[in-house]
Amino acid sequence: MVARLVGQAEDEGADLVTLRAIIEEASELGAERVLLRMGLDDPAALADLGELRQLLQAWRDAKASAWKAVVAWLVRGALALLLLGIVIRTGATDLLK
Repeated sequence: MVARLVGQAEDEGADLVTLRAIIEEASELGAERVLLRMGLDDPAALADLGELRQLLQAWRDAKASAWKAVVAWLVRGALALLLLGIVIRTGATDLLK
C-alpha cells in the first residue's frame, strides 16, 4: 500500500527524498503510538523489557530442567522394574531366604 502511494506521488511530481522522509516520520509516530498504548513509553520500559526477557528465560530453563528430571526418574523406575523382573524370572529370590 505504501509503495503504491509512493509510486503515485512520484508520478505526480513529488520528490522521492521527501516521500521517504514522510514515510519515516509516519513510521516513527506509529511506533510511538503503539508503545504508548502498550504502556511502554516511559524511560524504565527498556529495563522492564530486559527483566521480562530474563524472567522468561528463567522460566524456560526451569521447565526444561523439570522435564529432564521427570524423564530421568521414569527411566530409573523402568530400569528398577526391569531388574526386579529379571530377579523374579531367574529365581534369584531364593538366595534371599
